[in-house]
Amino acid sequence: MKAIRRFTVRVTLPEPLAALQGLMLNLRWSWHRPAADLFASIDPAAWAASGGDPIAMLSALPSARIAALASDQDFLRRLAEAEEDLRQYMSEPRWYAGQDRAPAAVAYFSPEFGITAALPQYSGGLGILAGDHLKTASDLGVPLIGVGLLYRHGYFTQSLSADGWQAERYPSDDPNGLALELLRDEAGAPVHVRVSLTAGRQLAAQIWVAQVGRVPLLLLDSYVEENEADLHEVTDRLYGGGSDHRLRQELLLGIGGVRAVRAFCALRGHPSPEVFHTNEGHAGFLGLERIREYAEQGLSFDEALEVGRAGTVFTTHTPVPAGIDRFERSLVREHFADDPLLPVDRVLGLGAETYAGGDPEVFNMAVMGMRLAQRVNGVSLLHGQVSREMFAGLWPGFDTREVPIGSVTNGVHTPTWVAPEIAALTRGDWEQAAATPAAELWKVRHALRGRLVAETRRRLRASWRQRGASGAELTWIDDVLDENVLTIGFARRVPSYKRLTLMLNDPERLSELLNDPAQPIQVVVAGKAHPADEGGKGLIQQMVLFSDSPDVRRRIVFLPDYDMAMAHALVQGCDVWLNNPLRPLEACGTSGMKAALNGGLNVSVRDGWWDEWYDGGNGWEIPSADGVADAARRDALEATALYELLG
Repeated sequence: MKAIRRFTVRVTLPEPLAALQGLMLNLRWSWHRPAADLFASIDPAAWAASGGDPIAMLSALPSARIAALASDQDFLRRLAEAEEDLRQYMSEPRWYAGQDRAPAAVAYFSPEFGITAALPQYSGGLGILAGDHLKTASDLGVPLIGVGLLYRHGYFTQSLSADGWQAERYPSDDPNGLALELLRDEAGAPVHVRVSLTAGRQLAAQIWVAQVGRVPLLLLDSYVEENEADLHEVTDRLYGGGSDHRLRQELLLGIGGVRAVRAFCALRGHPSPEVFHTNEGHAGFLGLERIREYAEQGLSFDEALEVGRAGTVFTTHTPVPAGIDRFERSLVREHFADDPLLPVDRVLGLGAETYAGGDPEVFNMAVMGMRLAQRVNGVSLLHGQVSREMFAGLWPGFDTREVPIGSVTNGVHTPTWVAPEIAALTRGDWEQAAATPAAELWKVRHALRGRLVAETRRRLRASWRQRGASGAELTWIDDVLDENVLTIGFARRVPSYKRLTLMLNDPERLSELLNDPAQPIQVVVAGKAHPADEGGKGLIQQMVLFSDSPDVRRRIVFLPDYDMAMAHALVQGCDVWLNNPLRPLEACGTSGMKAALNGGLNVSVRDGWWDEWYDGGNGWEIPSADGVADAARRDALEATALYELLG
């Protein structure tokens, strides 16, 4: 039966525990171990059951336990220490305070943000990078304001059918049960921003604020009463719907996002951003809103464009044209036809593919983003080169090497991804960690591998039960993986160019490697295909059916529903991280960096970050058969090279 109404129960804390509210609502707990340990100490079993979500855990605790905590003097002492630690973190000068001529604030726009599994507003690498960006800015004291959308159904949760086919489910998240606060005006009313659509319609959104350490993240939510029924669904899910739906999302993110920033800064006294950073083309319409702002001050369109461009940065993450949002020009024309400050032909010109091979009937969001930005960068040295070739037509007459697209190689936020056992080895000094005796480091690696084995068995059992298996059929799972065997991890999105199934090119050869009597290997695989990508789902099914085979299923596992929580276990527990994209189609690929932080080694095609960081001593290079035109032959050659490395 379909529920008539959903509601969220949120705990009311007694006065002695009031400080827990502030700790819960600041997402620093997601990477600050002492705060997480404090929450876990309240009820370790409930903490684990909540997936490490303090709001969910406390809301489910019995009132007697809450009352006992309120009179537990040792806990209250530790709570006061945690509150003071957070206060100091939020107020003390940090690295950015010592920088000369630095912007007073920077607005960072992204369609997704991966902060923690408890705030499911991400799908993959772009969002995880954006989340790490906010956390690092917080630790450095960079005055960043994040801007995104609040998706009521997130991306999707993944399960498998009995025959190994991906199934999607979109859970409904109530923002009142998340670590969010609604932005309200001086009178206590929710602040709304509005964006004009076609036919005189208005799209309204309220603004939820997630506090990511020192960084506020503004998330726009279209589920407000003043919207017509169909407009409630604009922020329903990440990367869902057709072109019109996606365009509305991107209009809200870009135009509504700038208006949300202005409202937030005015209400909270936050410095106004001097720089706007566009993380991929999805947020490109922010540049048009800034042009409108300057035009309202009396500047011409060209003057406003130049002034706005001077304070705009654009980062491209895709090395393939298929990864760029492109809309029919007629659709964009409809949305800007009646705006006197933004001449529609000028707007269309910003997104026009006016270069050889371009489509004159489409509006390209990445092209607009680049035309509206003073600086453009790719996300690795190799990706910068690929981007210069890909977008050279925007700068006719330039040699490819002179195309003004640079590169800033992505990084990762160390406190989020490093295992506590590895962090203890560093004692704040990574050179000291590198000098750790091999036996001590191997002891830690063994413990992390054992933890991954236990987590893999738990998740695999749950997956098989969901697929319809009975408990009596699953006794073999008790022997899945071995904490004493070299463990390889492969986890990422599943577009075809990432080649999830390259390792299956010769199934018999892989089976021999998995079951080698003297030196076996074991592999843990995870990944999601986009709901509309039937080809990607087929690759997952191929991997699942292979890993279901009785002769290998104790040595290779596919785990469904890859998310941040699973990623922590994988990058910390695997000895070797595998990446075999079709070079040069991996923009950066930071999962291997996370594995390296935890003492793992990489075996990868030299693409993305690995192309510039591989030094012969930090892992292995899978030779790439560049120039081989036949795709099947190229896969066979590179798979053979992989087998030789693994053997």
